[in-house]
Amino acid sequence: MKAMSGTAAGEPLRPVAAAPLALGAVACFHLAYSFAWAGFLMAGFLAGLFALSRLGGARLAFYFGVSIGLLAYGPQLGFFWSIFGPAAAALWLVLAFWLGLFLLLLWAARQRLGPFWAAILAPFLWTGIEYFRSELYPLRFSWLNTGFAFSGSPQLFPLTGMGVYGIGFALMTAISLSALLFARRSWLGVAAVLAGLGIVTNLPSPPSPPAAPSASVLRVTGVQMELPAELETPLALQKALAQHPDTDLLALSEYTYDGPVPARVRQWCARHSRYLVVGGKEPVGEDRFRNTAYVVDPRGNVAFQQAKAMPIQFFKDGLAAEEQRLWESPWGKIGLAICYDLSYTRVMDRLATLGAQALIVPTMDLAEWGRHEHELHARVAPVRAAEYGLPLLRVASSGISQLLDARGRLEASAPFPGEQAVLHGHMRLAGPGRIPSDRLLAWQSTCLAALLLVCLAAARYTDLPWRHLALPAVRRRGTGRVP
Repeated sequence: MKAMSGTAAGEPLRPVAAAPLALGAVACFHLAYSFAWAGFLMAGFLAGLFALSRLGGARLAFYFGVSIGLLAYGPQLGFFWSIFGPAAAALWLVLAFWLGLFLLLLWAARQRLGPFWAAILAPFLWTGIEYFRSELYPLRFSWLNTGFAFSGSPQLFPLTGMGVYGIGFALMTAISLSALLFARRSWLGVAAVLAGLGIVTNLPSPPSPPAAPSASVLRVTGVQMELPAELETPLALQKALAQHPDTDLLALSEYTYDGPVPARVRQWCARHSRYLVVGGKEPVGEDRFRNTAYVVDPRGNVAFQQAKAMPIQFFKDGLAAEEQRLWESPWGKIGLAICYDLSYTRVMDRLATLGAQALIVPTMDLAEWGRHEHELHARVAPVRAAEYGLPLLRVASSGISQLLDARGRLEASAPFPGEQAVLHGHMRLAGPGRIPSDRLLAWQSTCLAALLLVCLAAARYTDLPWRHLALPAVRRRGTGRVP
């Protein structure tokens, strides 16, 4: 069958008409990441991308995708400049490339297979590319993906049973189906998706079910301290304990110490009979170390330690952990992750699979990186707590620290900037968490996207007869038109 093109597939979209669509998509993206209530506008962002697959050429589709990526990601990640200098521009371009690739693949699917099959493939292409750029390749970076835009509506995750990638898949499915069902009036379908999603995501969260009688309650206190001197930490811990004398466990941030936990601090824990979770460095041979979270028990001994599984690229962040384990605490099984670990499902899924009943995440965000970096990073924790159904304590060096319940709702926080700010609350540990249903879907989508890329490349650079691979278009009954 001949590949669909021309009027059968719809008139090509001219650049003059495409520009407002692209700018509208960028505006939706920034609004979704600027206001807690506006996450539903990510559907508008995806709708704009889907519509741009009708552009009149492959290069045009790719360049529009890259341009949208630069306009969307660049301003949100402006703090990269203060961290990496001029090299930040290259990192923005790398992220933008994936949007260009998505539009290129969707455009090619439309040209080769027709608009119907392009609409069917769109959710798989979007999810596969988003998962690959977030989790699998060396420069992986998961911030700013579709799901994290809904951190202000964490009830969406337990309601759907999906995680960050499943939410993106569902939104792109809704957009592509609206294009099929409403044909030339697809804006009606998009408006319906936006309205419905806006209502669902801004409904009040349902009340938590009563805690099981077997649930353990852990009283926690976190203290924000950025690279403190060794003598400062016992004083800050003493002050926090005086404010909250019922505390069972105190927590400090990642890299609180430039080595293992000092004896002075372990003696403080023994003197006050308190647990402490704190970040430091575990030496590994000469000039090498592992970024480690330590648990000091009420006798002053290191009862447990866990190294960081995903050191940050381009930073002196130590060697990756050799394994992940759970701390068998007196209250239940607690998973320890360190800062960037929380951004990756492949790290956090492992802790949930092992049977974690709560998560504690020491984090270091430097104050000089600015407020917006802290606000973006703070979007990760509510989503993870809601995805896994686990209470989560995240203690950041200069903010924003968070204590979240098993539905991802904020119970306590400490602000940015907030040197020595304290947060306190209760973690209710019950049954183990759940693995969201989208994890297998993300892998399948990645494989499908890779397969389509290979086939398209083969068709471009060989004489592969696409007419034998093209799938039959589905026509509207009685009209003979392709949607």
